[in-house]
Amino acid sequence: MDAVKPLAVVTGASSGIGLALARQFARHGFDLVVCAEDGAVATAADELRGRDVDVVAVRADLATYDGTEQLYAAVRATGRPVAAAALNAGVGAGGAFTHVALADHARIIDLNVTSTVHLAHRLLRDMVAEGSGRLLITSSVAAMAPGSFQSVYNASKSFLQSFAQALAQELRGTGVTVTSLLPGVTDTAFFRRAGLDRTRLGRMRKDDPAKVAEDAFTALMRGRNRVVAGSVATKVLGAVTKVAPDRLKAAGQRFLSEPRSRG
Repeated sequence: MDAVKPLAVVTGASSGIGLALARQFARHGFDLVVCAEDGAVATAADELRGRDVDVVAVRADLATYDGTEQLYAAVRATGRPVAAAALNAGVGAGGAFTHVALADHARIIDLNVTSTVHLAHRLLRDMVAEGSGRLLITSSVAAMAPGSFQSVYNASKSFLQSFAQALAQELRGTGVTVTSLLPGVTDTAFFRRAGLDRTRLGRMRKDDPAKVAEDAFTALMRGRNRVVAGSVATKVLGAVTKVAPDRLKAAGQRFLSEPRSRG
């Protein structure tokens, strides 16, 4: 890899917001270590190399301790400091809490929460030692609302929002910044994978992941603590959701996320 260019790490990089973030880094002259659990990460890496950057592709399941360590080992093997990292990998599961399999709930926690804490700890220790670095953590506008019919997912995103803001404050004066990314409903495979196709939420008009990634990259490079990214409608929703009572937000989430019959 070209040691002159800065190095960025992106998780969940085979599609959606993660791939769009990786394209942003490539467009701005970063070499990359990209990770996803599926084979599409190799295709994404080939595309990114076409942008005249060096790319290491890591296929690993970050919902496991060993998978996260596999990614970190690949980062260390570059022999280069990480200038920026986007911890974006995540999963959801729609449906009534008691109807969703316990293993699916556990996987949300393992991937969204545990792996993010694990990888952030590894990367931030190195960044602080270097005296520089930028970390992006993908939360969600959903972090601001109790998640009826997405209870564990929304709770995981609330954790990430709180975690990112705490780190941002802790790391003041170290040369390292932490930015929390809060996208809204975005046009990715998330809704199909989470079983939310037959919901009002799944059928809503969705933001372009490229726009979300552009907003996120700009905020990250400026060292902002938090960014609601995407369309004007999403930014308005973020502002309203921030101040609305939890009871109303939970009812609104139920209206959007409760499974509906086809028709």
